[in-house]
Amino acid sequence: MGPQHPSTHGVLRLVLKLAGERVVGCIPVMGYLHRGLEKIFEWRTYHQGIRYADQADYVSNMLNEHAYAGAMEAIGDIDVPRRAEFIRVIVDEMSRCASHLVWLGTYGLDLGATTPVLWCFRDREEILDMLEELCGSRMNFNYYRPGGVLYDFPPGWVSKLSRFLDRYEKNIENDYVTILDQNEIFLDRTVGVGTIPSDLAKAYGLTGPMLRGSGVDWDLRRDRPYSIYPELRSLKPVVYTEGDAYARYRVRLGEMRLAIALIRECLDKLPGGPVRARLGHVWKCPKGEAYYTVEGAKGEVGIYMISDGRSPNPFRAKMRGPSFVNLQILPWLLKDRLVADAVAILGSIDIVLGDVDR
Repeated sequence: MGPQHPSTHGVLRLVLKLAGERVVGCIPVMGYLHRGLEKIFEWRTYHQGIRYADQADYVSNMLNEHAYAGAMEAIGDIDVPRRAEFIRVIVDEMSRCASHLVWLGTYGLDLGATTPVLWCFRDREEILDMLEELCGSRMNFNYYRPGGVLYDFPPGWVSKLSRFLDRYEKNIENDYVTILDQNEIFLDRTVGVGTIPSDLAKAYGLTGPMLRGSGVDWDLRRDRPYSIYPELRSLKPVVYTEGDAYARYRVRLGEMRLAIALIRECLDKLPGGPVRARLGHVWKCPKGEAYYTVEGAKGEVGIYMISDGRSPNPFRAKMRGPSFVNLQILPWLLKDRLVADAVAILGSIDIVLGDVDR
């Protein structure tokens, strides 16, 4: 199955061993999209590397940039202006929504529904339009900087975002929930399918919606706090205990509602001031090392970085891709399931092959 298959969500190959219609073995084959991003980080200056962080999980780019910038700030002991922290959380949560919308629309396609992808991309287009207005790009944003962000909000941008949140909130309840939540076919394909017990989810190192869909209440925004997330009263991680594909769907739907609440709270509390610390054009990080993590749309995004204190480039850089780690459990999930369930189970993991292969 794959690597050229519409439901593998990229160039992933699954070597399936079958007994009739039942899967008895699965070997994921990766590396078709490998571009050596971690080595490219070491060939580029600290500032230049941010642009390449976009290319890992390319549907939730801002979250990758946050992890990369956070690692530099941790080594260099850089203070981020307070307004910049609020801006970071706002664009992080917008990026999370954009990622979940891609997942929801394509998951509907995987299971035979064409309408959700049209509705999801309608809302995602508005998010990308606003991010383009903010930083000049729709995909490789290159927006974060060590010590803050590149630009402040343009005039009228905040009111445009507020109006979008009102529409988006109604669309979640009136469109997505209505067409999928109690859809007989959708329920048959997801309820009780791909169930992961909580102890196994922890043993495999799953994070993000995969972990919280199995009843484990763990969210880095609260449990390993960063930025201004500890100040946000709206932050209540979405957790479901069933552990199946439907539970993971409900977690992601709940996270879109949570993102709206977090963005609104940030807009209400948005302070004034600068959006970036003043650093040199050719900035050398002091000697040291750090591992900085953020709660990505798919799980824990981490950057481990070592600086030798002499070069303007990182001495070593390693990226933890949540898609790669979450994919490990797929052979266990597919064992003794029908071939028809393979697409529903793989889609519920929400992988991006740029993040798997890096």
